[in-house]
Amino acid sequence: MLNSLEVIATVVVGVMVGVEFAVAFVLGPILNALPDDSTQAGHAHGGRMLGAVMPVWYIGSLVLVAVWAVAGRHHQHAGLVVAAGALLLLSVVMSILLLVPINNRNKTWTPENRPADWKQQLNRWNRWHYIRVAEIIAAFALLVVARA
Repeated sequence: MLNSLEVIATVVVGVMVGVEFAVAFVLGPILNALPDDSTQAGHAHGGRMLGAVMPVWYIGSLVLVAVWAVAGRHHQHAGLVVAAGALLLLSVVMSILLLVPINNRNKTWTPENRPADWKQQLNRWNRWHYIRVAEIIAAFALLVVARA
């Protein structure tokens, strides 16, 4: 049972890492290369779409890793799982406090109603997102090592 939980948690976190990495290093640069109206519309659409899915994914990943940490607390690599859980918790807190407020504004913007500083706000979101991606990559790496 624990082995299945380990695999499921690692895969769920790994796929989340892939999506968030793609947002940071593939989709963002593609959208930012478009004309301003298209850039802003693309970011707003992405914010609505991923903003609906990612909270469940982040919290679900954290819950899976927490259950793994508790169920495997007597195993050799339990500390790595706890550390991964701490990083995922940090990513959730960071998301709620720093990224979600920007995303909630961004997803309502249109070319007609966006604020003058919309690019600066998206750049701030991107900077926080890069840090969050590094956190979840580190968490994923810890989970992979814990499985070894």
